[in-house]
Amino acid sequence: MNGDQLVAGRAAVGTVWIVCQRWIRGECDFGASRLNLMGEFAEMQKTPEYQEIPTSLTTAEFERFIWPHIPKQQKGPKGKLSWHSIFNYILTFLYLGCQWKMLPIAKDATGKPEIHYSNIHRRLSFLEKHGVLDAVFEASVQALHQAKKLDVSVIHGDGTSTAAKKGGDNLGRNGHKHFKGDKVVPFCDRNCNVISPFVAAAGNANESPLFRDALPKAIALSRRVGFNLKGSIVSLDGAYDGKQNRKMIFNHGMVPNIPENVRNRKKSKPGPKRLFNPLIQRTFSNHRANLCLGG
Repeated sequence: MNGDQLVAGRAAVGTVWIVCQRWIRGECDFGASRLNLMGEFAEMQKTPEYQEIPTSLTTAEFERFIWPHIPKQQKGPKGKLSWHSIFNYILTFLYLGCQWKMLPIAKDATGKPEIHYSNIHRRLSFLEKHGVLDAVFEASVQALHQAKKLDVSVIHGDGTSTAAKKGGDNLGRNGHKHFKGDKVVPFCDRNCNVISPFVAAAGNANESPLFRDALPKAIALSRRVGFNLKGSIVSLDGAYDGKQNRKMIFNHGMVPNIPENVRNRKKSKPGPKRLFNPLIQRTFSNHRANLCLGG
């Protein structure tokens, strides 16, 4: 399997993991939600084949990325439909954002649906309950690490908000963007690959306290996967400027790259200047913009 196929499979995995986490917690409405997956398709955008979010996995991709993490059935009758087919139905459901009963399901020889939508819902709950989605995401990060596609010399963290127009749990009104929804704080490497589970909160929550939950998750995952974040530069925007955040970064052997937040002060803070290189943050912004534009 070449590099493009690896990233293509991980993109589908990342899409499932992020959306499923929100669905399980009731934090979003699929019809209104458009996730900013910032770097999931960095390599995929080189060819027209990978210009869209994947809604199905081939048998080879499923067996490589998903099947090893699904608990095997020990007893009882075997299901009529394979896990591969069920997982592709889950992908389609997450992509369409429809009600379960409106999910398009193929017909069998007798003209009846080959599986009832409630069984697909039950399988998705099964995957979440047994930690399959978390395991798949972690394995996808490990695959990128083994393929030498990760560059953690600089890691970027930022918050992204998602609208939920039809309601849900864990929601709040974002006064800056003028919609009701939730927000997450993920970390990605210099190539815009997401490298840690995100921390979710209501849309009106401040991002700075969320960082103190998000960074330990990124560090813990890096240790399990096998790459070291010590010495890495942690690039954040001014919303994360604070003594506690900078101290946490230094205590983990990393270097903060955060612009000073003046907070309506007329004069600058006393003491030494804060560490900040605007070129690092600008490079990441340009890279992310190129990904969104397909460049």
